Amino acid sequence: MPPTPINDGRRQFLTQAFGATLAWTLGTSAADASKGRQRPLVPSKTLVQSRSRPTKMDKTSLVHFDTAPFPYHGTMPGSNEPFLNVNENGHKGHRTPFGRVYWEDQTYNDSRVLLHIPKGFDIRRPALMMVFFHGHGATLQRDVLARQKVPAQITASNANVVLVAPQLAVDARDSSAGKFWQPGAFGRFIGEAGQHLAHMFGDRKSLRTFASMPIIVVAYSGGYVAAASAIELGGLKKRVRGVVLLDSLYGDLDKFAHWIEADPSAFFVSVYLSSTRNQNAQLEDILAAHDVDVSGQINTRLASGGVAVVPGGGGRHRDLVTHAWVDYPIIDLLSRLPEYRR
Repeated sequence: MPPTPINDGRRQFLTQAFGATLAWTLGTSAADASKGRQRPLVPSKTLVQSRSRPTKMDKTSLVHFDTAPFPYHGTMPGSNEPFLNVNENGHKGHRTPFGRVYWEDQTYNDSRVLLHIPKGFDIRRPALMMVFFHGHGATLQRDVLARQKVPAQITASNANVVLVAPQLAVDARDSSAGKFWQPGAFGRFIGEAGQHLAHMFGDRKSLRTFASMPIIVVAYSGGYVAAASAIELGGLKKRVRGVVLLDSLYGDLDKFAHWIEADPSAFFVSVYLSSTRNQNAQLEDILAAHDVDVSGQINTRLASGGVAVVPGGGGRHRDLVTHAWVDYPIIDLLSRLPEYRR
């Protein structure tokens, strides 16, 4: 089924939201950016203590995290081999399974995380935290923010959702999960995300809400390794309410299948193009053997749970985050969670 073109009104809104988002990344509002004035960092519902009003504008920042996936100085999963397995005169790097060497100071040394609180976010209403894992050859500013427009899609969706998107391997063909390979590391990362979001929101009393907010994990392409590690080892149990894979099921089928079986109340959506069609068929077979129903359509009410394995439309893999079964699929997915509308 070809993607449905986005209507002109929503396209205009996305463009405006993206402009504000890009300005906030640089620490200014869209209006103040042209005047050269620096805005102060003024910069959510689970256990609401804050009485703050809805946000009046997008708040977007790149923030260094102590618990970010990289730098990572541990071992490869299932072995004692160090992740940084190349050393040329003190210059350390990682050799991928395909033989490519990436150097730590260029590829595995960015601890920044893209955070986004959309305009109209209401701490007093039910809210979600979306954790987005980018794919190969990506950076947060150039790809997640500007090309894939993930923050702008959240703003345009009218969903009461905040974004947490860590930098994985920088602009590289590598799916390594870094610290998320370690038990409990993803949980610690989410804890730190709650602290930064509360600071960015500008109200200390919001911390308990961010610290207990339900999570949905969205992985695109090579982000599947970080996603699988997060749900298997993160230690967050049923706080993860959904997993969405955007042409991302290249492996770790057993980990995703185990998570699906362990919590039938959560939702799982895997969207595939030709590159992951076979792996998705294999996952369906695994789930069928365990009497798990799989739908060929995405549930209109995702919060009710269920498993969906669906084709991604006629677009290209590179464009899937903005051009899939519909234009701007993150908006469509969030529209299926009416419980979390702003």
